[in-house]
Amino acid sequence: MSRFVGRANAAKRLAPLDGTPGRSVYADGTARFETPDGALVLTPPFRLRHVAEYDVVHVGPLLEEIAEDHLAGAVLVRLGGYAVGVFDGERLVASKVGQRLVHGRHRAGGSSANRFRRRREEQARSLLDDAADVAARVLEPYRDRVEAVALGGDRTAVRRMIELRPELGWLDELALARFFTVPDPRRAVLARFPYDLYAVEFA
Repeated sequence: MSRFVGRANAAKRLAPLDGTPGRSVYADGTARFETPDGALVLTPPFRLRHVAEYDVVHVGPLLEEIAEDHLAGAVLVRLGGYAVGVFDGERLVASKVGQRLVHGRHRAGGSSANRFRRRREEQARSLLDDAADVAARVLEPYRDRVEAVALGGDRTAVRRMIELRPELGWLDELALARFFTVPDPRRAVLARFPYDLYAVEFA
């Protein structure tokens, strides 16, 4: 089962393995280390560039790449709130968060339920419009320099937001493979986000 480990902790775990008996394969954005205790497959969040094979456990190229800082955007959206940020390494250099009430689903039937559904849809549309405006304003100044974008929150909400604004289609082009399922997007979530942003997937 896969799990994500912060890059500093990943480096501490992997460093002692360097040079030990086994085999290493760097290919397709992952590093596979075969050791007497079993195999480890690691996938960094930012695509692993190194391609090579070694007849020993050689973690150096992986450690070098996961230690690199990147300029990355983050767009976290749920029905109820959003958080947009730009990280230079682990430093948040631009951000904007917002909230807007979106009622939960109405369980009863009838005309009142239909009115409630329409009101909920209007509230959701307003929030996604706001989130799209903020994403455009915060990220546009960095668009030519951003290496990747982390999308997170609720998949459906993020997808609807991007579909509302064709000019945000570039977010998909730079999106990291991992979708970050975060709770209510607030400033505190952005402040903690670098740990997840740079976490390495162990499988």
